[in-house]
Amino acid sequence: MEVKIKRIDKSLPLPVYETDGSVGFDIIAREDTEVLPAKIGLVAANLIVEVPKGYMLVIASRSSTPIKKGISPPHGFGIIDHDYCGPNDEIKVLVYNFTSDTVKILRGEKIAQGVFVKIDKFQWQEVEEISVESRGGFGSTGGYNFVQ
Repeated sequence: MEVKIKRIDKSLPLPVYETDGSVGFDIIAREDTEVLPAKIGLVAANLIVEVPKGYMLVIASRSSTPIKKGISPPHGFGIIDHDYCGPNDEIKVLVYNFTSDTVKILRGEKIAQGVFVKIDKFQWQEVEEISVESRGGFGSTGGYNFVQ
């Protein structure tokens, strides 16, 4: 499947899948960015992507980024909808600096990865009861039962 993509700065490369087995492609920073300690920063990713209808683009941390840079997405990952692709809709990567030092992200540095995920939309059927039995509430499978 082909996906339409626009680079803001054409001197930076298009994203690539680094190996045949890679499910994610690397996303790089368009410009130098500093993220202060214990703050959230926004890193321009140089891309506008026309995500195919029926898919979402997940922006996730590269596995080594938290160790190497001390940053990670504050909410785990970001979602790019298929209709976020206008002329001003550059993908930005939210990062949280969990270190006590300012983190410098350099132009061209790999900062995140993107993964296309097929999705469906569903119709709601509201009911009065879902099930007669409960698993035990939030945390019930992890040894933490918060239900009183």
